[in-house]
Amino acid sequence: MVNDRIKISVIIPVLNEAEAIKNVLLNLQTYPELEVIVVDGGSEDETIAIVKGFGYKVLTSPRGRSIQMNAGATVATGNILLFLHGDTILPANFPSMILAAIQKPGIVGGAFELAIDAKVKGIRLVEKMVNWRSHFFSLPYGDQAIFIKTEIFRKIGGFPIQPIMEDFVFIRQLRKLGKIAIIPTPVITSGRRWQQLGIVKTTLINQLMILGYYLGISPEKLAAFYRKKRN
Repeated sequence: MVNDRIKISVIIPVLNEAEAIKNVLLNLQTYPELEVIVVDGGSEDETIAIVKGFGYKVLTSPRGRSIQMNAGATVATGNILLFLHGDTILPANFPSMILAAIQKPGIVGGAFELAIDAKVKGIRLVEKMVNWRSHFFSLPYGDQAIFIKTEIFRKIGGFPIQPIMEDFVFIRQLRKLGKIAIIPTPVITSGRRWQQLGIVKTTLINQLMILGYYLGISPEKLAAFYRKKRN
């Protein structure tokens, strides 16, 4: 059980997630003490209807993951904010894991290890590399369910408003304020983009995004390149 004085607000930015969101919400129903806020960026499928069917709060906002997450955080009432992708399943007893992690001295936020729901050659190696990066560099990405103390989130001004790599920039800012906890139990995220493009191409695109960031290429140009290569 989560400490009565601590409340976790789960913020889920979505856009056309009808195929995945049901299982995500079914998992969250196990924990009625949570505040769940789904922020829709203009879905044209049944996403909103599915969420409302579960009785969860639905906000609408302009499209953009950083914009949507910040919108959800604005109305959240929890002491801890948990940002969850609409295709990612949290592990059993995750509220207790988060509470235990974030109460450790010096911890300002954290995330989980990652497992990818795909049967693609090399995907287990990708998982190992992601989890090694997360632990060694304290650099988890958004698909690992980032959580943070609400007061710290507001102190750093939320996620940067940019079309891509908002999680990368956010975590780099967060590391300046304290330690990042990596919970050694994985979330399970959809492997659809890995299946669509393949391991090599997906990994290459991801690394090019990081390289472009360090070279000072604008997020807008990086996002345009990313969309082009994914399509």
